[in-house]
Amino acid sequence: MRVSTSQIYNIANIGMRDAQVAVDKTNQQISSGKRVLSPADDPVAATAILMLNQELSRTTQFTKNIDTADNNLTLEDTTLQSVVSLVQRLKELTVNSGNTAVLTPSDYKAMAAELDSRLGELMNLQNTRNASGQYIFAGFQSQTQPFVDNGGGNYSYQGDEGQLSVQASTTVTVAVSDSGKKIFMDIPASHNTFNTRPSSSNQATPPAVISVGDVYDQAAFDKLFPEDMLVTFNANSSVNPPSPNYTITERSSGKVLVDKQVYVSGQDIKVNGAKFSISGSPYPGIAAVPSTISMSSAAFTGAIAADKDYSVTPGAFDITVGGVTETLVLDQNFATTSGTNALNDFITALGGATDKSFYSTLPYSTSTAAANYKKLQNLGISLSDTGVFTSATGLNITIKNASTAAISNITGVTTQGAGTTTPNIPFNYPGASTFSFATTPETVDITVNGKTVTLTLNTNVTNATTLAAALNNGNNAVELAKLGVIATPQGLSSLNNSVISLTNAGPNLLAAIGVSGNPVTSSKGVLASPGDKFVIESTGKQGLLTTVSRLSDAMKTIDNTQASKDDFAKIVAKTLASLDNVMTNISAVQGEVGARQNMLESTKNLNSDIELNSKEVLAQIQDLDYAEASTRLQMQTFVLSAAQQSFIKISELSLFKYM
Repeated sequence: MRVSTSQIYNIANIGMRDAQVAVDKTNQQISSGKRVLSPADDPVAATAILMLNQELSRTTQFTKNIDTADNNLTLEDTTLQSVVSLVQRLKELTVNSGNTAVLTPSDYKAMAAELDSRLGELMNLQNTRNASGQYIFAGFQSQTQPFVDNGGGNYSYQGDEGQLSVQASTTVTVAVSDSGKKIFMDIPASHNTFNTRPSSSNQATPPAVISVGDVYDQAAFDKLFPEDMLVTFNANSSVNPPSPNYTITERSSGKVLVDKQVYVSGQDIKVNGAKFSISGSPYPGIAAVPSTISMSSAAFTGAIAADKDYSVTPGAFDITVGGVTETLVLDQNFATTSGTNALNDFITALGGATDKSFYSTLPYSTSTAAANYKKLQNLGISLSDTGVFTSATGLNITIKNASTAAISNITGVTTQGAGTTTPNIPFNYPGASTFSFATTPETVDITVNGKTVTLTLNTNVTNATTLAAALNNGNNAVELAKLGVIATPQGLSSLNNSVISLTNAGPNLLAAIGVSGNPVTSSKGVLASPGDKFVIESTGKQGLLTTVSRLSDAMKTIDNTQASKDDFAKIVAKTLASLDNVMTNISAVQGEVGARQNMLESTKNLNSDIELNSKEVLAQIQDLDYAEASTRLQMQTFVLSAAQQSFIKISELSLFKYM
């Protein structure tokens, strides 16, 4: 077999290269101390090493989490212990204040000053922040101050009921916070009580303030419980002489408990065993603008006798207010008398007698007239002796579906079909004027509940009837329907009693309607707009700050009368019971905090064991056996040296030496 020179060199090069690679790899292993330098060295071991390193990283992070959690819980526990110390001092003050036979109002005011100072301390503790600036009792809203002073001795919680937590191991998650609502607000009261607050929609500037209040008659309040109450301020014109006034109702049913009571700032309001006060100038409501429909005495007088006779064939028409409909019935002959007497008989038959006792006096109490009067009462409307239907609440009145056209003739009101609805913006057409909108069209913007449409008048108008037709012409009717507005010869009416506003109207259009201004708004049938509202919420819980605030208020108002001292003694007893509940609640939370810290400690120990075990296994798989590596390096170095020496010897062989 012949071997060429190039083959000799290639074989030698491969041998030396492989030997050099082996030496280099072993050197790298020795310098790094690791057996597996790449996945190719040992794929199975490389996978295990990756998993073990990930486990160690997780364990390291878990340790950091545990340290952070333990710091937070330690801060919470320390804060709660400070609160406990404060509550103990408050209990001492409460017990001391019970000595009403010796203490004077001046002594109580001094005690109240200390209570107010303690309230400030409690507020600061309940608004404690951690090292990161987060409020520890705010739940998930850790950037929001949880407890705020609303004035009047009222405090509110602005956080939520969330509970922050951290992962302490792959299987253990530990809560590291508690909401202030759970600790300081949701404390069982020793008695049924209430919280007070203003409505968020109140408009007064500066806002009026409602006091924290208290239950002064427990038996009376227990009858109300758990119903809430609502204090609503009415328009000043609701009482005579006009002045600020309020109405108190049951919140769920609307049942009136106190109606149109004159308001005095800071004066105690007592209702159903609850006592509180409101200070400041609450925003008054806007009074309703009554809706009316007037019958025409001239129409009745001018009608023929046949139109006035219902003794044989009774007549009837529907009257609707606020979605409720009643049918008024006529069953008399009003043509038997004449003039004013006949008109009075007609109005009396519809329920509009001047002396309303007429309808409850026999034999008239069983008459159709008395039934009509009751129907008007059911609708909440009245009929004057001059023939004017009035809805004092501002709800629109609709008269429709008359059984005969004769009723329209004697009332002067369109009563058949859709009939007549109270115009919220009445038309007051200027006599025999003509407006040439066909030549010079004009527009008007109509707004209802924030929605605006534009109407265009492009037909001539000669009276209220043609004005209504122009407003209903073409696309105008579609636009009015979008707003729930109808145009009749009497005016513009909102079907849902919303306020109608006219803006950007042309001058001739305003003249045709008989109004002026920009905007022009509903002048009839406007519902009342309530003023500021305050809520009295019944509850079986009482917050710590509220408990202390109520005691402080009681100390500031006690006098030397026996009745006042007796009332204060009741408050002292309630306060002591409530503070005991506070201590019980906080102790329970402290126990939970301690249990969590114990869990963190045991989990940390477990994580340490896992980390130690993982490092041991990792060392077995990954670390280099230096003795074996040194022996292997010597062998590989020897092989490399032998390959190099062999190549030198072989490369010197040549036929020229034998020639």
